[in-house]
Amino acid sequence: MIAGTVSTVVFAVSNLPMLRKAVRTRDVSSYSLSSIAMINAANAVYSLYVFSLPIGPIWALHTFYLVSCAIMLVLCLGQRRSAAPRRRGAPPHLRLRRDAHLPAADPPAYDVTSWGR
Repeated sequence: MIAGTVSTVVFAVSNLPMLRKAVRTRDVSSYSLSSIAMINAANAVYSLYVFSLPIGPIWALHTFYLVSCAIMLVLCLGQRRSAAPRRRGAPPHLRLRRDAHLPAADPPAYDVTSWGR
């Protein structure tokens, strides 16, 4: 029980600097969104096992991981969303045209009988 408690504290404390920096700066551009999403999915499945065990240090450690990984996922999603070009604020070459899904208009018709005059 003592070893489990000590390891729980050490693992949790080792993640605090990363989590504190991510929350403070809101810069998580170096983190992979797919990796963080998969970690959250794995944590959700692993929760079925952990919370079926008697209450102990593993509950505290896993709850800390659940919360910290969820915070990282929210920060990653927020940063990706704010980095996406906005319709009005984006430069002209990045703006999405409202009619982009429509075929291009036919070119204007020319009177070929007037050529060469």
